[in-house]
Amino acid sequence: MAMNVVGLVGWIATWVALLAVLAVYLSPGYVPLLLPFMMLAFYRSFIQLAYFPWAVRMRRILQQYPWQVLRGVERGLGQHPEAQENGPWLAFGNPAKPEEKIPLVFLRTMRRYWWTKRIGGSRTKPELKAQIEPLWFAGDPRFLGVIAAPGREGKAPKRMYVLHQRAALDRHVAPFNWGASAQDVERARRARARVADHDNSPSRMN
Repeated sequence: MAMNVVGLVGWIATWVALLAVLAVYLSPGYVPLLLPFMMLAFYRSFIQLAYFPWAVRMRRILQQYPWQVLRGVERGLGQHPEAQENGPWLAFGNPAKPEEKIPLVFLRTMRRYWWTKRIGGSRTKPELKAQIEPLWFAGDPRFLGVIAAPGREGKAPKRMYVLHQRAALDRHVAPFNWGASAQDVERARRARARVADHDNSPSRMN
């Protein structure tokens, strides 16, 4: 969050500085030269602002779920056979049925490139894949969670990213609980996930 604030202030300051230089020191003929840099600064400021709601959501999730350090998490770039969405995914054990794997798809494009490059396929370099092994996870894959890569020699999480089932956050999709217990549902609700008032969950994902 601190780095995000620094980045936001920095890009805004860059935009203002470029505008001041153009207005005070340069003639209108320099506008085409500086305009691309001003547009980049504006765009980056917008990206930094867009991250704040997700940082707040991340904090709420971490207040409800402890970190788990997991090894050998299943991953892929193509369509998971049991996922409702298409895209890169990570699969975690169902808390109610540990032998059952529930995929969480990277639904947001913002800041996911770093992760998809390391999830990779057969051509991905082993040293890139190793950067997310083991994987840090806090959450419930039936609803939402935070993933992170190991940092500080594996003693702390870094590169945190929110994953979620679409129904857990999208108001256009009917919420469902995947057979979660009342305690699990209440915990997910405190993490600000959308949950059903009763268990209308399918036995398996379609």
